[in-house]
Amino acid sequence: MKIKFCGAARCVTGSCHLVNANGKNILLDCGMRQGADKKTELGEGEFPFDAASIDAVLLSHAHIDHSGLLPLLVKKGFKGKVITTKATAELSGIMLPDSGHIQESDAEYQNRKNMRAGKPLVEPLYTMKDVEETLKRFSPVSYGQVVTVAEGVTARFNDIGHLLGSAAIELWAEEEGKTTKLVFSGDIGRSDRPIICDPKQVQGADYLIIEGTYGDRNHQESSDEAKEAELISVLKMGIARGGNIVIPSFAVGRTQELLYYIKRLLLKNAVPGLEKVPVYIDSPLGINATNVYRSCAEGYYDEEARAIAKSDSPFEFDTLRIARTADESKLINAEKGCNIIISSSGMCDAGRIRHHLKHNLFRADSTVVFSGYQAVGTLGRILLDGAKKVKLFGESIFVNAAIERIEGFSGHAGRDELIRWIEGIGNKPNCIFLVHGEEEALASYEKAVKALGYRVEVPSLLEEYTVFGGTCCTSPQEAPAPVAKQLEEAHHVAKLQAEAARLGVLIEHTDWESDASAEMLAGILEADIRTLVDKWENILRQ
Repeated sequence: MKIKFCGAARCVTGSCHLVNANGKNILLDCGMRQGADKKTELGEGEFPFDAASIDAVLLSHAHIDHSGLLPLLVKKGFKGKVITTKATAELSGIMLPDSGHIQESDAEYQNRKNMRAGKPLVEPLYTMKDVEETLKRFSPVSYGQVVTVAEGVTARFNDIGHLLGSAAIELWAEEEGKTTKLVFSGDIGRSDRPIICDPKQVQGADYLIIEGTYGDRNHQESSDEAKEAELISVLKMGIARGGNIVIPSFAVGRTQELLYYIKRLLLKNAVPGLEKVPVYIDSPLGINATNVYRSCAEGYYDEEARAIAKSDSPFEFDTLRIARTADESKLINAEKGCNIIISSSGMCDAGRIRHHLKHNLFRADSTVVFSGYQAVGTLGRILLDGAKKVKLFGESIFVNAAIERIEGFSGHAGRDELIRWIEGIGNKPNCIFLVHGEEEALASYEKAVKALGYRVEVPSLLEEYTVFGGTCCTSPQEAPAPVAKQLEEAHHVAKLQAEAARLGVLIEHTDWESDASAEMLAGILEADIRTLVDKWENILRQ
């Protein structure tokens, strides 16, 4: 068996791992690269393999950083099945069309600019037609069902508690009379979350690919009561400030969880005045996802949510408002007083949330609440890192609003939860591969797991491993020198490109016109960059 790490390697987004087993090529996820991750050598839309050579895709869950390049895979020639759970298939049925619409709209907008500038036209990454062809290839399965992926290769999906329908995937491959079991964790959720069930423990693995988004730290709040208290505190503060409470939220999963908690707080009268505050869902995708959540109670809800769903919707209350159209969205910012606005995208890189930030960031009475992970290079991360000004729609916006973070709502397990899940496997896997995390987080995570006596590898992008029996051969140490050198160079290039992307984001969000020191700073920065480039050129000439 060979495993090639084609995404989410030493970074968070773009989950995509190529497994060659019994002569078949199987992808674990096919996710979109977001934020700075789009600046790797693969860019936004390249694969380091022939799409037509892929026999099947096993999809862990519907989030776009795990599913978002499936239509591109189909566009480039993939003809196989996408095997996943029923709930993931239903959520993908609304998320991928939404992504396809964004790709077409972004290309149309760019082409209007290019035509005026006399530049070549661009094509969308993929179209709605590609999405339609992709959705035809989905093959839904149930949790716990053993399915045949290809000759000699079987799989089973287990509830991992991250999102409705999310799964850890067990993969068995028979090769030369021996069965090897590979486990892919997908994104591991957290216990004691509302609506969905707690993560299920997988038993036994020869090799393990596991996420490490929070591999370097634990969440400060973990219990249901603590998370509720955290939300109560932020809502009380926002209502007291008097302005809007803007919550950038992932349309699928986080939006439904927030609605669930707000309804509970209203029933308990836990936040004085909350009953008078309109709560807007301003995300067409979030609205559609909530409808999918309503229809998937059986087999996916936890006991408490099932009990509520028997008599009432877990997501509806009197002050809930729905903004379906763009005109309805615009009217929200004309409303007086305090309003809660839940809008996507969760990392503020696209969607209606950017308009709400434009209208609220400069207001000292407003509050912006982040309830999920913010990747490097995204507007959400820039705001959390303390930016005083940002640029939105070509306009510099001062940040006067309160910027708050409620970490207890993260859908990813913290370090200790991840380690407990590893230990719960039972036997010690021959090797554990850490993916889906920033380099610093994975380095800390690696030390913690190694300290428990496990063999650990942190793959670089495009790194390939051959696994057999109790051994694990990695190209850099054991492959011929030219291959090792090529992989090492690819790793260095990826790191350099990531740093260049960070620099680009900083330059983009600097207000060169109104900052009194901008001219001096620009001169220093330009001189430093020129010196660096000169040195690089001199090295290359030697």
